[in-house]
Amino acid sequence: MAMRDLGALLDPTQFHGAIDVSGQDPEALRTALRTMMRIRMVEQHLAAKRRDGFIGGPVHLGVGQEAAAVGVSLHLRPTDRVFGAHRSHSHLLALGSSTHGLFAEVLGKDTGHSRGMGGSMHLWDEKCGFYGSVPIVAGTVSLAVGAALAAQLQETPAVAVAYFGDGAMEEGVVHESMNLAAVFKLPVLFVVENNLFSSHMHISLRQPGNSVARFADAHGIACEVVDGNDLVTMSRAAGKLVDAARKGGGPGFLEAVTQRWYGHVDWREDIDVGVNRSTKDLDNWRRRDPIRRLSEGMEARGWWASAQQQALEADLKREIDTAWEQAMSDPYPEAAALLERVYAPGAKS
Repeated sequence: MAMRDLGALLDPTQFHGAIDVSGQDPEALRTALRTMMRIRMVEQHLAAKRRDGFIGGPVHLGVGQEAAAVGVSLHLRPTDRVFGAHRSHSHLLALGSSTHGLFAEVLGKDTGHSRGMGGSMHLWDEKCGFYGSVPIVAGTVSLAVGAALAAQLQETPAVAVAYFGDGAMEEGVVHESMNLAAVFKLPVLFVVENNLFSSHMHISLRQPGNSVARFADAHGIACEVVDGNDLVTMSRAAGKLVDAARKGGGPGFLEAVTQRWYGHVDWREDIDVGVNRSTKDLDNWRRRDPIRRLSEGMEARGWWASAQQQALEADLKREIDTAWEQAMSDPYPEAAALLERVYAPGAKS
């Protein structure tokens, strides 16, 4: 079998045009656009506050990758079980989770999603189906498979989703998890946001091929490889795989080719730190902007206009500023919480 190759998807000078939205529901697209813009503006706000010293811990930002999480989440239910990694603000917010809860958590406040104990990389919001993110590379992939096994044993229609990056494909637990999911036909979707970099190292230095979908082929798992910056294509592929998993068809694997605009961590771009991460390449990746391409596709159909875009940006800015101000004024956990929320209480005599 020939090794998969990303071909044109690997070329940052391509796929800059408006997205084809024919046959889509205009209202659903407007909602998706709002969600993507909310995610981006929240992360840009975090970048600025981290740069200006308001945030003590690191933030791993996925600006430019918004379509992946939103495209998948369009097909998820609150009863599904979603797991993220160290760059998971988008995965959380795409499910409808609170901006204030994220801000409060990043600031270490008692009102945060993890009660101020986790920061940017340890997020949790069970109400919307987000069961956790961790900074350990591939650390939640096996947990998602376990959640899928539980759903199968409980005879529920729930599916599990594991988000991770192309670098995590080099961890053994991912392959063990995929093997188990395939053998038991578990309702789990593996979503790889292939942004071509593991921290600062380009995929060409780490793997013999540029597409990680070959591992899905090896495990006999249904697979889709798509432009991760095309919301419509992402949604179509995710819907197909989620629906199959929900109906007992077994696991799916979705490789979304995308690129983060910031560097590995915080607000810096890390230009030329990684191989092929040049100013020219990054500028071209920015032209593959999923938000602009969707809005232009909608405008071409008469479903959107620049005035609506400006009004939405203003509305989101007010929402984000209010959430930040509230989080800044929220209390920190009491000192006793440091132990009470880390260790389970001892048995009572």
